[in-house]
Amino acid sequence: MFPELFSTRELRKSIDGSVDWLVTNYADSFEALTQPFLAILIWLEQLLRGAPWWAVILGVALVSYAASRSWLLSLGMSALLFFIGAIGLWDQGMQTLALMLVATGLSVVIGIPVGILMASYDRFRKIMLPVLDIMQTMPSFVYLIPVVMLFGLGKVPAIFATIIYAVPPLIRLTDLGIRLVDADVLEASRAFGANRRQQLFGIQLPLALPNIMAGINQTTMMALAMVVIASMIGARGLGQEVLIGINRLEVGRGLLAGLAIVALAILFDRITQSLGKRMSVAQQDS
Repeated sequence: MFPELFSTRELRKSIDGSVDWLVTNYADSFEALTQPFLAILIWLEQLLRGAPWWAVILGVALVSYAASRSWLLSLGMSALLFFIGAIGLWDQGMQTLALMLVATGLSVVIGIPVGILMASYDRFRKIMLPVLDIMQTMPSFVYLIPVVMLFGLGKVPAIFATIIYAVPPLIRLTDLGIRLVDADVLEASRAFGANRRQQLFGIQLPLALPNIMAGINQTTMMALAMVVIASMIGARGLGQEVLIGINRLEVGRGLLAGLAIVALAILFDRITQSLGKRMSVAQQDS
Protein backbone atom coordinates (compact mmCIF):
# COMPACT_ATOMS: atom_id res chain seq x y z
CA MET A 1 0.00 0.00 0.00
CA PHE A 2 1.26 3.47 -0.88
CA PRO A 3 2.29 5.42 2.26
CA GLU A 4 0.04 8.32 3.24
CA LEU A 5 2.29 11.37 3.04
CA PHE A 6 -0.27 13.82 4.36
CA SER A 7 -3.76 13.65 5.81
CA THR A 8 -6.33 13.83 3.03
CA ARG A 9 -9.06 14.06 5.67
CA GLU A 10 -7.67 17.38 6.87
CA LEU A 11 -7.33 18.58 3.30
CA ARG A 12 -10.95 17.70 2.55
CA LYS A 13 -12.07 19.45 5.72
CA SER A 14 -10.20 22.63 4.77
CA ILE A 15 -11.73 22.62 1.28
CA ASP A 16 -15.21 22.01 2.68
CA GLY A 17 -14.68 24.75 5.25
CA SER A 18 -13.60 27.24 2.57
CA VAL A 19 -16.65 26.49 0.43
CA ASP A 20 -18.96 26.70 3.46
CA TRP A 21 -17.44 30.08 4.37
CA LEU A 22 -17.96 31.30 0.82
CA VAL A 23 -21.58 30.12 0.79
CA THR A 24 -22.33 31.62 4.21
CA ASN A 25 -20.85 35.04 3.46
CA TYR A 26 -21.36 35.57 -0.25
CA ALA A 27 -24.23 33.34 -1.43
CA ASP A 28 -26.67 36.28 -1.42
CA SER A 29 -24.23 38.45 -3.37
CA PHE A 30 -23.68 35.75 -5.98
CA GLU A 31 -27.42 35.23 -6.29
CA ALA A 32 -27.97 38.96 -6.81
CA LEU A 33 -25.31 39.06 -9.52
CA THR A 34 -26.96 36.21 -11.41
CA GLN A 35 -30.47 37.67 -11.42
CA PRO A 36 -30.00 39.50 -14.76
CA PHE A 37 -28.94 36.25 -16.45
CA LEU A 38 -31.89 34.41 -14.93
CA ALA A 39 -34.24 37.16 -16.09
CA ILE A 40 -32.90 36.95 -19.64
CA LEU A 41 -33.26 33.16 -19.66
CA ILE A 42 -36.81 33.26 -18.32
CA TRP A 43 -37.80 35.96 -20.82
CA LEU A 44 -36.33 34.03 -23.75
CA GLU A 45 -37.89 30.77 -22.59
CA GLN A 46 -41.32 32.38 -22.25
CA LEU A 47 -40.92 33.99 -25.67
CA LEU A 48 -40.09 30.70 -27.39
CA ARG A 49 -42.73 28.70 -25.55
CA GLY A 50 -45.43 31.33 -25.95
CA ALA A 51 -44.83 32.08 -29.61
CA PRO A 52 -46.78 30.11 -32.24
CA TRP A 53 -44.81 27.06 -33.34
CA TRP A 54 -44.89 28.15 -36.97
CA ALA A 55 -43.41 31.55 -36.05
CA VAL A 56 -40.46 29.91 -34.28
CA ILE A 57 -39.85 27.60 -37.25
CA LEU A 58 -40.08 30.57 -39.64
CA GLY A 59 -37.61 32.51 -37.49
CA VAL A 60 -35.13 29.63 -37.54
CA ALA A 61 -35.57 29.33 -41.31
CA LEU A 62 -34.79 33.03 -41.77
CA VAL A 63 -31.74 32.80 -39.51
CA SER A 64 -30.55 29.74 -41.45
CA TYR A 65 -30.97 31.54 -44.75
CA ALA A 66 -29.19 34.64 -43.45
CA ALA A 67 -26.28 32.45 -42.35
CA SER A 68 -26.02 30.30 -45.47
CA ARG A 69 -27.97 31.96 -48.30
CA SER A 70 -29.34 28.49 -48.98
CA TRP A 71 -33.06 27.76 -49.05
CA LEU A 72 -32.27 24.04 -48.93
CA LEU A 73 -30.52 24.43 -45.57
CA SER A 74 -33.38 26.60 -44.31
CA LEU A 75 -35.90 23.91 -45.21
CA GLY A 76 -33.73 21.28 -43.52
CA MET A 77 -33.45 23.26 -40.29
CA SER A 78 -37.20 23.92 -40.32
CA ALA A 79 -37.81 20.19 -40.77
CA LEU A 80 -35.64 19.44 -37.73
CA LEU A 81 -37.67 21.78 -35.52
CA PHE A 82 -40.90 20.37 -36.95
CA PHE A 83 -39.65 16.88 -36.04
CA ILE A 84 -39.14 17.95 -32.41
CA GLY A 85 -42.75 19.15 -32.28
CA ALA A 86 -44.07 16.13 -34.13
CA ILE A 87 -42.75 13.74 -31.46
CA GLY A 88 -44.41 15.77 -28.70
CA LEU A 89 -41.33 17.49 -27.32
CA TRP A 90 -41.84 21.04 -28.56
CA ASP A 91 -42.17 22.64 -25.12
CA GLN A 92 -39.13 20.83 -23.73
CA GLY A 93 -37.19 21.62 -26.90
CA MET A 94 -37.87 25.35 -26.50
CA GLN A 95 -36.67 25.19 -22.89
CA THR A 96 -33.43 23.55 -24.00
CA LEU A 97 -33.06 25.98 -26.92
CA ALA A 98 -33.39 28.96 -24.57
CA LEU A 99 -30.80 27.52 -22.18
CA MET A 100 -28.39 26.85 -25.04
CA LEU A 101 -28.78 30.34 -26.51
CA VAL A 102 -28.09 32.04 -23.17
CA ALA A 103 -25.20 29.73 -22.26
CA THR A 104 -23.63 30.04 -25.71
CA GLY A 105 -24.07 33.82 -25.71
CA LEU A 106 -22.36 34.15 -22.32
CA SER A 107 -19.62 31.78 -23.47
CA VAL A 108 -18.95 34.04 -26.46
CA VAL A 109 -18.91 37.15 -24.24
CA ILE A 110 -16.38 35.45 -21.94
CA GLY A 111 -14.41 33.32 -24.38
CA ILE A 112 -13.43 35.79 -27.11
CA PRO A 113 -11.98 38.49 -24.78
CA VAL A 114 -10.09 35.86 -22.77
CA GLY A 115 -8.73 34.37 -26.02
CA ILE A 116 -7.62 37.83 -27.13
CA LEU A 117 -5.81 38.38 -23.82
CA MET A 118 -4.10 35.00 -24.14
CA ALA A 119 -2.90 35.86 -27.62
CA SER A 120 -1.67 39.27 -26.46
CA TYR A 121 0.12 38.32 -23.26
CA ASP A 122 2.28 35.18 -23.07
CA ARG A 123 2.40 35.22 -19.28
CA PHE A 124 -1.39 35.26 -19.05
CA ARG A 125 -1.50 32.41 -21.59
CA LYS A 126 0.82 30.27 -19.47
CA ILE A 127 -1.52 30.76 -16.51
CA MET A 128 -4.69 30.05 -18.48
CA LEU A 129 -3.61 26.91 -20.31
CA PRO A 130 -3.60 24.65 -17.23
CA VAL A 131 -6.86 26.27 -16.08
CA LEU A 132 -8.46 25.40 -19.42
CA ASP A 133 -7.09 21.87 -19.16
CA ILE A 134 -8.75 21.50 -15.76
CA MET A 135 -12.04 22.92 -17.05
CA GLN A 136 -12.11 20.45 -19.93
CA THR A 137 -11.01 17.34 -18.04
CA MET A 138 -12.55 17.82 -14.60
CA PRO A 139 -15.74 15.72 -14.30
CA SER A 140 -18.68 18.08 -14.36
CA PHE A 141 -20.18 16.56 -11.22
CA VAL A 142 -17.17 17.83 -9.24
CA TYR A 143 -17.77 21.52 -9.92
CA LEU A 144 -21.53 21.06 -9.77
CA ILE A 145 -21.24 20.63 -5.99
CA PRO A 146 -20.02 24.19 -5.17
CA VAL A 147 -22.18 25.69 -7.93
CA VAL A 148 -25.32 24.11 -6.46
CA MET A 149 -24.26 25.19 -2.95
CA LEU A 150 -23.87 28.78 -4.11
CA PHE A 151 -26.89 29.10 -6.40
CA GLY A 152 -29.19 26.25 -5.37
CA LEU A 153 -31.05 24.04 -7.81
CA GLY A 154 -32.49 25.47 -11.01
CA LYS A 155 -31.54 27.29 -14.17
CA VAL A 156 -28.67 29.46 -12.90
CA PRO A 157 -26.35 26.59 -11.84
CA ALA A 158 -27.20 24.87 -15.12
CA ILE A 159 -26.01 27.93 -17.05
CA PHE A 160 -22.77 28.17 -15.08
CA ALA A 161 -22.04 24.46 -15.33
CA THR A 162 -22.63 24.61 -19.08
CA ILE A 163 -20.34 27.62 -19.51
CA ILE A 164 -17.51 26.03 -17.50
CA TYR A 165 -17.68 22.93 -19.67
CA ALA A 166 -18.27 24.62 -23.04
CA VAL A 167 -16.16 27.81 -23.10
CA PRO A 168 -12.58 26.37 -23.28
CA PRO A 169 -12.68 25.48 -27.04
CA LEU A 170 -13.71 29.03 -27.92
CA ILE A 171 -10.91 30.50 -25.79
CA ARG A 172 -8.31 28.17 -27.30
CA LEU A 173 -9.38 28.69 -30.91
CA THR A 174 -9.60 32.47 -30.50
CA ASP A 175 -6.05 32.47 -29.14
CA LEU A 176 -4.89 30.15 -31.93
CA GLY A 177 -6.57 32.16 -34.68
CA ILE A 178 -4.95 35.42 -33.59
CA ARG A 179 -1.52 33.81 -33.20
CA LEU A 180 -1.77 32.32 -36.71
CA VAL A 181 -2.05 35.76 -38.33
CA ASP A 182 0.96 36.27 -40.56
CA ALA A 183 3.66 38.36 -38.89
CA ASP A 184 4.45 40.04 -42.23
CA VAL A 185 0.89 41.37 -42.41
CA LEU A 186 1.22 42.86 -38.92
CA GLU A 187 4.60 44.34 -39.80
CA ALA A 188 3.13 45.96 -42.91
CA SER A 189 0.28 47.43 -40.87
CA ARG A 190 2.74 48.87 -38.38
CA ALA A 191 4.66 50.41 -41.27
CA PHE A 192 1.46 52.22 -42.28
CA GLY A 193 1.05 53.57 -38.74
CA ALA A 194 -1.53 51.18 -37.31
CA ASN A 195 -1.56 51.03 -33.52
CA ARG A 196 -2.18 47.89 -31.45
CA ARG A 197 -5.95 48.41 -31.27
CA GLN A 198 -6.24 49.00 -35.01
CA GLN A 199 -4.22 45.86 -35.67
CA LEU A 200 -6.45 43.80 -33.39
CA PHE A 201 -9.82 44.94 -34.75
CA GLY A 202 -8.78 45.65 -38.33
CA ILE A 203 -6.45 42.72 -39.05
CA GLN A 204 -6.11 40.04 -36.38
CA LEU A 205 -9.77 39.44 -35.49
CA PRO A 206 -11.02 39.45 -39.11
CA LEU A 207 -8.28 37.01 -40.17
CA ALA A 208 -8.91 34.85 -37.10
CA LEU A 209 -12.67 34.76 -37.75
CA PRO A 210 -12.74 31.21 -39.22
CA ASN A 211 -11.06 29.87 -36.08
CA ILE A 212 -13.37 31.89 -33.84
CA MET A 213 -16.45 30.58 -35.64
CA ALA A 214 -15.09 27.04 -35.30
CA GLY A 215 -14.72 27.71 -31.58
CA ILE A 216 -18.32 28.94 -31.34
CA ASN A 217 -19.42 25.79 -33.16
CA GLN A 218 -17.53 23.56 -30.72
CA THR A 219 -18.88 25.53 -27.76
CA THR A 220 -22.48 25.03 -28.85
CA MET A 221 -21.91 21.31 -29.34
CA MET A 222 -20.36 20.94 -25.89
CA ALA A 223 -23.16 23.00 -24.36
CA LEU A 224 -25.71 20.61 -25.82
CA ALA A 225 -23.73 17.71 -24.37
CA MET A 226 -24.46 19.17 -20.90
CA VAL A 227 -28.26 19.20 -21.16
CA VAL A 228 -28.74 15.82 -19.47
CA ILE A 229 -26.35 16.67 -16.61
CA ALA A 230 -27.99 20.09 -16.25
CA SER A 231 -31.35 18.38 -15.84
CA MET A 232 -30.00 16.69 -12.70
CA ILE A 233 -29.72 20.07 -10.97
CA GLY A 234 -33.16 21.34 -11.87
CA ALA A 235 -32.88 22.54 -15.47
CA ARG A 236 -35.94 21.46 -17.39
CA GLY A 237 -36.04 20.54 -21.04
CA LEU A 238 -35.01 17.60 -23.17
CA GLY A 239 -32.38 16.51 -20.68
CA GLN A 240 -35.09 16.00 -18.07
CA GLU A 241 -36.92 13.68 -20.44
CA VAL A 242 -33.76 11.61 -20.86
CA LEU A 243 -33.31 11.53 -17.09
CA ILE A 244 -36.89 10.39 -16.54
CA GLY A 245 -36.40 7.70 -19.15
CA ILE A 246 -33.32 6.46 -17.27
CA ASN A 247 -35.06 6.50 -13.89
CA ARG A 248 -38.15 4.68 -15.17
CA LEU A 249 -36.29 2.43 -17.64
CA GLU A 250 -38.44 3.84 -20.47
CA VAL A 251 -36.24 3.29 -23.51
CA GLY A 252 -38.65 4.92 -25.94
CA ARG A 253 -38.91 8.11 -23.91
CA GLY A 254 -35.15 8.44 -23.61
CA LEU A 255 -34.60 7.63 -27.28
CA LEU A 256 -37.06 10.23 -28.54
CA ALA A 257 -35.59 12.90 -26.26
CA GLY A 258 -32.11 11.92 -27.43
CA LEU A 259 -33.17 12.27 -31.06
CA ALA A 260 -34.58 15.73 -30.29
CA ILE A 261 -31.23 16.72 -28.74
CA VAL A 262 -29.48 15.42 -31.88
CA ALA A 263 -31.84 17.53 -34.01
CA LEU A 264 -30.92 20.66 -32.03
CA ALA A 265 -27.23 19.76 -32.30
CA ILE A 266 -27.48 19.46 -36.08
CA LEU A 267 -29.37 22.75 -36.23
CA PHE A 268 -26.73 24.65 -34.23
CA ASP A 269 -23.88 22.94 -36.08
CA ARG A 270 -25.13 23.67 -39.60
CA ILE A 271 -26.04 27.28 -38.89
CA THR A 272 -22.74 28.16 -37.20
CA GLN A 273 -20.70 26.30 -39.84
CA SER A 274 -22.53 28.05 -42.68
CA LEU A 275 -22.09 31.43 -41.02
CA GLY A 276 -18.38 30.76 -40.52
CA LYS A 277 -17.92 29.78 -44.18
CA ARG A 278 -19.75 32.87 -45.41
CA MET A 279 -17.68 35.16 -43.19
CA SER A 280 -14.48 33.43 -44.32
CA VAL A 281 -15.36 33.85 -48.00
CA ALA A 282 -16.35 37.49 -47.45
CA GLN A 283 -13.04 38.10 -45.67
CA GLN A 284 -11.06 36.54 -48.54
CA ASP A 285 -12.98 38.58 -51.15
CA SER A 286 -12.28 41.80 -49.26
